[in-house]
Amino acid sequence: MGLDSHEAINQFKKLMDQVEEPLKRTFKNVHQGYVIETLERFLKAREGNVSKAHKMLVDSLHWRLENDIDNILAKPILPINFYRGVRDSQLIGLSGYTKEGLPVFAIGAGLSTFDKASVHYYVQSHIQINEYRDRVILPEATKRHGKYIGKCVKVLDMSGLKLSALNQIKLLQTISTVDDLNYPEKTVTYYIVNVPYIFSACWKVVKPLLQERTKLKVRVLQGGGRDELLKMDYSALPHFCRRDGSGSGSVLRSWSGSWSGSVSSGSGSSTNSDDDCYSLDHPFHQELYRYMKQQSGTHEPLEPAKQGSVHVEVPLSNTENADLHTTLESELMKLRLHNTRSF
Repeated sequence: MGLDSHEAINQFKKLMDQVEEPLKRTFKNVHQGYVIETLERFLKAREGNVSKAHKMLVDSLHWRLENDIDNILAKPILPINFYRGVRDSQLIGLSGYTKEGLPVFAIGAGLSTFDKASVHYYVQSHIQINEYRDRVILPEATKRHGKYIGKCVKVLDMSGLKLSALNQIKLLQTISTVDDLNYPEKTVTYYIVNVPYIFSACWKVVKPLLQERTKLKVRVLQGGGRDELLKMDYSALPHFCRRDGSGSGSVLRSWSGSWSGSVSSGSGSSTNSDDDCYSLDHPFHQELYRYMKQQSGTHEPLEPAKQGSVHVEVPLSNTENADLHTTLESELMKLRLHNTRSF
């Protein structure tokens, strides 16, 4: 943040000391006792500009109040079978921790279908995982390693990626906007693995939607990225990165806490729920769901509860919509020509 970073933080802190009490209360759930580190994140997201960083943070705190984000972990998606459908179609999980203690989140970008619930439930689920990461996972990692840990690593698996994934571009843009505006600088690196030939076309569509600072963190690895990712720690590798080579069938058990009160329906989506970190039967998801049920203090109803799922409107100008449509059509045409010439 330059030579004046200390002064910038002091100015930022003074501005935050002047915000209204409701904003201060929700800010506590954001910084978790690490105010300076949080201010640094927002400053970095606005290239060290105190005024812009302050506006960004205040806008985010208003968003939290307006959407009751502080209580979102007390709003589990019910019933459990409905939530299982969300988990089976929005693939994400905690696969372990790096040697430095950073949580490693695996994302099944290629095989996520987002077709088992409305858009609002997927956004709600995404925000709940963000909040659980920031309020539970990272504080526990900080305590365990005796140093502040406020970021994570993400590994995106592109296995099974199809052009139809671009039909979900608005949902993905909404989720990306939620993260950019309210959870900035929470990811150190985005590793992309198992890249199919159509990835380049999809990437040309998605890339313009990302912030420049996010693009700089993306690393595309060859194959499953096993050799590169082994530098983190073998036990932290997602199951899709450990398929070949000795030990690929070993059980992943990096989630350190014990759990009880299983929410499994008895028909898990994986033969080894400890290995498949996407599965609702994996310890991470078991613990997350149990935590939300405890926070809610409710019992599972017979029908899905109407919870007013949190969602964020993403206003796009006509120009942006037109540019996105043009880019998408152009890339689809190139792929059609490529497929035609292949026969």
